[in-house]
Amino acid sequence: MENSPLTFALELFKAMQKDNLGYIYRGKFTQEITDSILSLTEHNLDKEEESPKIKKRVYSIMVECLQNITRHQDDTKEDSVESYGVFVIQKELENYYITSGNLVGNETIPIISKLIEKINSLEKDELKDYYKEVLSTGELSNKGGAGLGLIDMARKSGNKLSYEFRPVSDKYSYFYLHTVPSLSIDDAAIDPGKESLHNIINIHQILNNKNVLLIFNGIFNQNNLLNLLSTIEHQMAGPTGTKKKVFYIIVEMLQNIVKHGYSNNNPNGNPGIFLISEEEGDYFLTTGNYIETSSVEKLEKKLDKVNNLSPDELDNYYNQSLFNFEINDNKKSGLGIIDLRIKSDNKMLFEFHKLDKQISFFVLQTKAQTI
Repeated sequence: MENSPLTFALELFKAMQKDNLGYIYRGKFTQEITDSILSLTEHNLDKEEESPKIKKRVYSIMVECLQNITRHQDDTKEDSVESYGVFVIQKELENYYITSGNLVGNETIPIISKLIEKINSLEKDELKDYYKEVLSTGELSNKGGAGLGLIDMARKSGNKLSYEFRPVSDKYSYFYLHTVPSLSIDDAAIDPGKESLHNIINIHQILNNKNVLLIFNGIFNQNNLLNLLSTIEHQMAGPTGTKKKVFYIIVEMLQNIVKHGYSNNNPNGNPGIFLISEEEGDYFLTTGNYIETSSVEKLEKKLDKVNNLSPDELDNYYNQSLFNFEINDNKKSGLGIIDLRIKSDNKMLFEFHKLDKQISFFVLQTKAQTI
């Protein structure tokens, strides 16, 4: 994935599609962000028409994972991009795989490893007894996450916990935890395996290198857009005026996928990818989605024209498009493009990747300066 910044979005989209990675959040975790992640996932589970039992199991494991990240975040007191937690949810066949990652002190690695190995060695009834024992004796400290949370996660998932540590410095390592909730109490045990975890770790390392803060890969529609925007709003730092400016640009870009993307025969919405990266205090906002190949030439001309207009020419062009009543409202994607150029005060970068005669992949990026 070491191509141009825009081709990177397509390669990332393909990699996430291959591993069915629906949502990755990387950054600081607050209660508001946690709530938004849970709401977004709950909405997607509803869209998949999962049973209440499945939703409850997946939801409860997510809560434990997110609490685990927050606990470690509070313990390490680090404030660098390497200290950012990461949360990933993916669906493979009928199973949901949940992965969390966070920084831990190297001195806690033996404690965490020993606890997980013990948890993985216990049968269901033994795990229940061990939970009660720890609850009553307070044998394990919450420090480093070596407490009831991991035991409870294994109990609720009904499966083994997969984990790995990757060194970051002499003082800290990154702790990845990976599990898959059984969807029925009668299901045979599912091994979360190392391969899917390693794929996620590799993608996470790429995101760290490019300082990507958030990725949503999946189906875009108006309902999940609201929860996604809520997560983004709580993630952004900086002055209120700057946050409003960036947020407005994000709304316009995401609405462009919802309104003008190609559904590829998905009845729930339009497939696509959205990512936010940060560089020297500026946000780089990138979207990628399917469009009809037949519309590429017209859209490319529109983008080139908008990019080459002066501020005054942009304003005039926007007004002309706004009051051109001969254009069907559903076709006024041009207004959004003009608005993006005006609000960002930067030229837009874009690429088209022809997939076949019918479908192409459209990548659009703009920079939102915070200074």
